[in-house]
Amino acid sequence: MELEVISKDKNLLEFRLKGERHSLPNLLKARLSENKSVEFVSYMLAHPLDTDAVFVIRTKGKDPVKVLEEGLEEIETELESFEAGLKKALK
Repeated sequence: MELEVISKDKNLLEFRLKGERHSLPNLLKARLSENKSVEFVSYMLAHPLDTDAVFVIRTKGKDPVKVLEEGLEEIETELESFEAGLKKALK
């Protein structure tokens, strides 16, 4: 997966996730929406057949890159826990 930064400011990060439509962007949006440092988070597809999601994160003073990294780490931890539970259940 390729990430292209469109713009970055103190409290704002806009980037394009190439080859991503809804799966990861929707999961990431939901996770970041729970973060108290996030003022606004959303993503969009310019066209229904578009394969690149454009993501926007605005924070309340915290570095948006750090907030993004934290959100991705939380998702990774959750997926690892899910995988472990699945393996245990399938034994």
